[in-house]
This record gives sequence, structure tokens and C-alpha cells, in this order.
Amino acid sequence: MSTEADHAAAVVAVACSGGRDSIALLHATASAARDVPGLAVVALHVHHGLSLQADAWQAHVDDCCRRWADAGLPVRTLTRRVVCVDDGGGIEAAARRARYAALADMAREVGATLVLLAHHRRDQAETVLLQALRGGSAAGLAAMPREAWRDGLCWVRPWLDQPRRAIEAYVAHHRLVHVDDDSNDSRVHARNRLRLDVWPALQGAFPEAEANLAASARRVADAQAVAQMFALTQLKALAQGPRQLDAVAWSALPAPLRRMVLLAWWRAAGVSPEGSWVTRLSDEVPLLVARQRAGRWPGAGVTLYRGVLTLGEPCETGLEPGEAQCGRPLRPETIEAGWGAQGGVTLGDVSMPASGVLRLAGWGGALKACRVPERGVPWSALQHMRVAPREAGAQFQAGPGRPARSLKKQFQQAAVPAWLRRGPLCWQGGSVLFVPGLGMDARHWAAAGEPQWALQWVPDPE
Repeated sequence: MSTEADHAAAVVAVACSGGRDSIALLHATASAARDVPGLAVVALHVHHGLSLQADAWQAHVDDCCRRWADAGLPVRTLTRRVVCVDDGGGIEAAARRARYAALADMAREVGATLVLLAHHRRDQAETVLLQALRGGSAAGLAAMPREAWRDGLCWVRPWLDQPRRAIEAYVAHHRLVHVDDDSNDSRVHARNRLRLDVWPALQGAFPEAEANLAASARRVADAQAVAQMFALTQLKALAQGPRQLDAVAWSALPAPLRRMVLLAWWRAAGVSPEGSWVTRLSDEVPLLVARQRAGRWPGAGVTLYRGVLTLGEPCETGLEPGEAQCGRPLRPETIEAGWGAQGGVTLGDVSMPASGVLRLAGWGGALKACRVPERGVPWSALQHMRVAPREAGAQFQAGPGRPARSLKKQFQQAAVPAWLRRGPLCWQGGSVLFVPGLGMDARHWAAAGEPQWALQWVPDPE
């Protein structure tokens, strides 16, 4: 049985823009919370600054919460201002990312683990149509989930099965005042074009379109969940390490299952590939496996060698100054001076710049420094390195306590394909620091728990 102590300091957060749907959800949540001792409701408002009315919207949410609190409802508001920068995906997508990031930050600030969103059945139906028109995957056609856990927060859409008219009736019954977003009348955005031009005709021809499209989303979501669970089961049987896959057994699977397992493999490694790569690898790898051939797809970071698919090394995001972030274009620094020749071998003393990207003139590629949780070296080890081709007698130590062995033996033992062996060796002091295809020499590894980096050799596109 629930007691008053169980609800002490409990907080429910409601994302509230000030529009009809979110105002209605905020009022309904605050009204219900009044009957739960110790439960507080916080309206989370994000000020994008994209509209001239943004200040008025914030003032309206503040005013509503103040009036309802005076009337005895346990509600207050918290606002966060964000700056939206279009990074090429459109300002609408940038605003959505900024909004959810701000909502998550504010929810943690007030101690809430539950965030309510006001999307309703019409929103869900529109999302299904938009995804279908964009050629969306099964995950896209499943549209918005009713409940999802992300980064320790539970995001819930309690009204996802409620028709729009029910929310309009609630607003009218309680005489709630809401703001109207002036951008809703602009046909620049795809959702607005669908809502203004397509939806009236669609509903006129198919009165049950809203309910049926939302029902389809639920069925696709169920099927997608089952497919993902089965794909994970298959992946567990095929994985030969965190980033390696038995390509022979995987190639024997039916094509649809191959694609699902490949997606699960990538996602388990924290990678979000383009859909075209999923289809291409699913088609090309089995042909190479049947001919016992190797292959590589630099654009996807995948190689096939000795019947094993390998995914390129991961790099962390959100790095500190002086660290590189893979997957994001960085301005490389090219070393042109300070090079000499000794016995026909090009030598050079170089240091990794703060950008984390060091382009080596004449080598046809660049060294990238990436933050790693283990098997890396201190940043100081990347300063004053000697860069040179492979030398006779060079040895590499694969792990602590293991003997340093010749590069040829290490390459063979690790099954490193020939193309991954190309590139310069980096030396620190009298021993190898980095070998393309093998990684960082264990003799230079940083102590556990210390900040550490690993090098990657990235050749120029062929």
C-alpha cells in the first residue's frame, strides 16, 4: 500500500510550450497531483528564441502556473533558453534536439525521472504518414513510443491514444487559455503542409484515418520489438567480440534477418549507419564470403577478412579540449617542415596538435587521436613522436606481461588484413608507440583510470 512517505519529494515534469495540448496536459496532471500527498508538478518550458512571440509564450506558462498554484494546485515552472544552430539538417531538427536536451537537463535539475509529453493520436497519425512519405524504416513507421527510457529518464506520452477532439473538449470545459504558434501556418515545414493541405482531404475521404494510422503504428512497434529481440539473439550467437561478427554464419541467414542483425551489431557498438550501407553489405558480403575473398568498406568502417566482419575502432564524443572527435570534420594540421631522409627512409619528429588530427604530408593520410577508456596512452606520449615506415626488427607488445614480438607475427596472430597494415609507425623513445592495424603498444599504456588516447591511421579516400 502506498503511504504519504512514499510520495515525499516526488516530482513529475511536464513539457509545456504554452500551446493547447501541453497546457491541457499540464492542467490535468497538476489537478490529479493535488490528490497525491507530497507530489509536485513542474512545467518545463524551452525558450527557443525562434519566434518574436517566444517571450510572450514563456510569460503565459509562468502566469498559468502562478494562477493555478494560487488556486491550490502543486505546480510551478522552470524555463531554459537555448540557441538553435542549423548544422545542415534543418532548423526544425536542430530545435528538436536542443529542446529535448534542455528538457532532460531541467528534469534532472528538479529531481524528476518522469517527463510527460502532450502528443496525441493525431500527432501519431501524422508522424506515420510523414515517415511513409520519406521511405521510413519499420522503426520510423512505428512512430512515437508511448513510453521510452533514455539516459535515466522515462518519457511518457499519456495521451497518445486520445483523439484531438477530446483535448479540445477538455480545454473548453476548463476554459483554459493557450497560445498559438504562428509558425503552424507556415508551409515551409513538412508537417504543416501535411496538416494544412493533406489532412483535411484525407479525413474527408477516410474518417477513421487518424485512429487507423495510430493503430498501425502500434502494430508495427510490436512487430519491430519482436524482430529486434530475435536479431539480438542471433547477434549473441554470431558475435566474435564486441566489434567482430562471424561473416560466414551471418551470410547464411535470410536477407531480411541479415539486415536486422547487422543493424543490431552496429547499434551495440554505438554506431548509427546509413540505411544504404545496411543493404549494400547485406548483398555484397555473402558474395565475397562464398568466394573466400576479403573486402573493405571505408565509408562504413567495416572490413571482411578471413570470414570475419570487423567494425572500425570507436571514438568517444563530448571530448575535452585537446581531444579529437571521430565522425566530425576537423581541420587537420599538415606537417610540411622538419622532415629529412636517412638511408632512404623518411623520418620526422612530430607532435599531435590540440585538434587531435595530424595530417602527414607524403603519407596520403592523417593520424587521429581519440579518447578511449582503456589501452590508450597519456596525451604527453603523443608529443615529440618519431614517425617512420616499418623498420626491420621493430617489435610490438600487445598487452602487459606479454612478450614483444615482431610485427609480422603480431599481424598474423591478430589476423590483420594487408590494407590495415599500411601507414606510418609512431615511436616514442626507443620503442614503438603505435602500429596501424595493431594499435597502441602496451609498453606505453596509461595507468587505469587516467585520461588516455589512442591513435588511428586514416588514409585518404581512394
